[in-house]
Amino acid sequence: MSDLPPRPLKLRGSSISYFTGKMENYFRLKGIPYQLEAMDFPSEVKRNRERVGVSQMPVVGLSDGRWMTDTTKMIQWFETEYPQNPVVPEDPVLAYICYLLEDWADEWWWRPAMHYRWYYEEGARFASGHLAREVASALPLPLFIKRQMLRRRQRSCYTSGDGIAKGTVAGVEADVATLFVSLERIFKSRPFLLGDYPTLADIGFAGPFFRHFALDPIPLQILRHTAPRTLEWVMRLWNSNPSSVQGLLVDGVPDDIRELLRHMARGYLHYLNANVEATKKGDARFTATVDGVTYRQARSSQYRIWCLDELRKHYRRLTQTEIEKGQEASDLECLLRETGIWESLWAETNLPLHEDQESRLPFWADSKMIKANE
Repeated sequence: MSDLPPRPLKLRGSSISYFTGKMENYFRLKGIPYQLEAMDFPSEVKRNRERVGVSQMPVVGLSDGRWMTDTTKMIQWFETEYPQNPVVPEDPVLAYICYLLEDWADEWWWRPAMHYRWYYEEGARFASGHLAREVASALPLPLFIKRQMLRRRQRSCYTSGDGIAKGTVAGVEADVATLFVSLERIFKSRPFLLGDYPTLADIGFAGPFFRHFALDPIPLQILRHTAPRTLEWVMRLWNSNPSSVQGLLVDGVPDDIRELLRHMARGYLHYLNANVEATKKGDARFTATVDGVTYRQARSSQYRIWCLDELRKHYRRLTQTEIEKGQEASDLECLLRETGIWESLWAETNLPLHEDQESRLPFWADSKMIKANE
C-alpha cells in the first residue's frame, strides 16, 4: 500500500470545469492532497501538448515532474498507486456498472451540460465572465471581447457546433429531465448511487453535476425545484472523505439502476455506434437520431471509439472466470441483455482504432474527446 503524496499534486484546470470538478471529487474522497491552479490560455496550450500530447482540462502534475491527462485513466492509475478505500467495487457486476456509468457521464452528458451553460443568456453571462477572468486573464484584450470570444468558441465547438440546433433543444432538455427523475428515485432510497458510500459511478456523475448542472443558473434552478435530493447528493459527495467509505453497497442490481442502464442503452450506445460508422467512412461530422432526438452535424470522435473498446475490455476482464469455466452466460451478460446494452455494446465489429491508441495514458494522449480548436 503506497503512502499518500507528501506534497499536494498540481491540478491545473478551472474552478468551473466539468472534468476538473470530477478529479477534485475523486481526490477529496481518496484523501489525496492537491492544489487547484487555473490554466493559463492561450499560453498553456503548447505546453500541455508537449507534456501530455493534447491540450485539455485538467492536467495533473506529480511531484516527480511527470504530467497526466484523461480523468478516466488518471483515476485508474491512482487506484493502483493508492489502493486503500477503492472506488471500484469488488463485485464484478457492480464494478462494470461503475465503468458504464462513468463513461456515460463523461461522454454523453457533456453535451447537455455545455448546452445549459452556453445556450441561455444567464449561463453564458456567468461562465464567460468567470472564465475570462480565471483562465484568460493574461490575454491582452478588453474583458467584453474575451467574453465574446469565449461564447463563440464554446458554442461553435460544443453545442451548436456539435449537433444541438434549435429544433434539438427540447429533446436534449427532456433527456436531462429524465435523468433527474431517475436519480431522485435512487437518492430517495440511499445516499449514493450504489449504496451507503461513493463509488466510481458517483465520481463519474460529479462531472456533469458538480460544476455544471448544480452550478449554472438554469439547471441549478431546475434541480432545486424538481430534484432536490440529487442536489443534496452533489454536496454529500463533495463533503466525502476516506472515512466516508463505510457501510454496504446494494445487494444485486436494483430496478432504479436498471432504469439508468436502459436509458444509457437507448441513447449513448446508439450514438457510439453511429460515431463508429462515421469514422469508418472518414466523415468529420455525422447526423444521428438517438432516443428520438436528431443530432445534425455532430462531430465524430476517434477518442470515443476507444471508449467503446474500453467498455468491451472491462467486460472481458471481469467475466474471464466464467468464460474459462465454460458458462453459457455470466450474471453480467444477463443484466446487459435485459437492459438493452448487450446488443449495442457488440454491434460494431472491427473498431477503427489507431495502432496502440491511448496506450500511453494517463501520461500521453493520442486523441481528444472532441477534435475542436486544433
